[in-house]
Amino acid sequence: MERIAIISGLRTVMAKAGGSFKTLQADTLGSKLVREVMLRSPIDFAEIDEVIIGNVAQPIHAANIARVIALRAGFPEATPAVTVHRNCASGMEAITTAAARIHSGEGKVYLCGGVESMSNIPLVYSQKMTNLFTKLSRSKTAFDRVHALLGFRPTFLKPIVGLMSGLTDPVSGLLMGSTAEVLARDFGISRETQDAFALESHQKALKASESQRFSQESMAIVYDDFKGAILDHDDGIRKAQSLQKLARLRPFFDKRNGTVTAGNSSQITDAAAAVVVMSESEAKKRNLSPLGYLRAYSYAGLDPKRMGLGPVFSTHELFEQTGLGMKDMELVEINEAFAAQVLACLKAFDSKSFARSHFESAEAVGAIDPEILNVNGGAIALGHPVGMTGTRLVLSILHELKNRGLQRGLATLCIGGGQGASLLLEVE
Repeated sequence: MERIAIISGLRTVMAKAGGSFKTLQADTLGSKLVREVMLRSPIDFAEIDEVIIGNVAQPIHAANIARVIALRAGFPEATPAVTVHRNCASGMEAITTAAARIHSGEGKVYLCGGVESMSNIPLVYSQKMTNLFTKLSRSKTAFDRVHALLGFRPTFLKPIVGLMSGLTDPVSGLLMGSTAEVLARDFGISRETQDAFALESHQKALKASESQRFSQESMAIVYDDFKGAILDHDDGIRKAQSLQKLARLRPFFDKRNGTVTAGNSSQITDAAAAVVVMSESEAKKRNLSPLGYLRAYSYAGLDPKRMGLGPVFSTHELFEQTGLGMKDMELVEINEAFAAQVLACLKAFDSKSFARSHFESAEAVGAIDPEILNVNGGAIALGHPVGMTGTRLVLSILHELKNRGLQRGLATLCIGGGQGASLLLEVE
């Protein structure tokens, strides 16, 4: 099929949850970003056929958050908008949904992206407390209200943490970090190896930040209009991170025998990203010079308990579809959900036995050269705002391909619930 041209794009700087962006709901953060993307784009608001936004923890006050973002960003009322949700791949789903619409002839030009405010994922009352409120609201007499209140117990007030619930797979019953512990055991990945990978992520990201590399793709955000407070950098990068500091952290998901800690896991973060896309022929007709192209993409399913291996499954399908292999990839971005998860993927990619048992193939999917992997760090240093990350990976790898004079790259991530997503991206 014809390549999809990614004309332009931008992301916000990334803020640690509970920090600078904690007062910005996802629709507010998203609209600030989308407005700026369109103002910098050669495309007019009215030329966009549809706005497609990925979001996971959709806020109750902004149903179909894509529509709210679109209107607040300045799109005409006539421009439709839809929210998509594929957990961690929601930001990729927005782009590939637009690609499918373009290939089917539904439209020509789309604004796609993802947003997440993990700071604002709410606490939820327990079912017992909810039932008590329901009884009180339906009570018709004072006696009924007193009778209902007599059933109250202090334990009813214990909240359900929405973030933890959302990061728990309902099929396997495991927290996402617990699935990383499964992979660490399956592939024999030590705590020391995970911490070393985490440290390297911070070091790479720090180097990229200090060299102004991220300024190519990110924008500062005014997060307090009254005070004029601005965040102009990704604030999760730890300048003084060290193996000694990482080693002091206790395992979070398996406190007795675990190896996965907060330090070798992705950070909980708030951010948004968006791109403008159209067909390659449409871009040529308009005499535009795209940032890059989406050539092909693939999604795949796998055991939810080992969801972190999703990139291996989806990349295998991508290579089967395109006839290419890992040797053809000049840069690779694997989302750093957990250090153990990325390291397990690297072993599985390079394993003939894994390929035989899962793909009935005599050859491994392909070894990845560490020198081309996540060259500017990843989610361990920057954060993983789940609805936004997929779009960030696309932006990041396209900019880096251009900077290095390279042509082709792979952006891939694992997806909670047992899926993988892989995008083949190119620049001229």
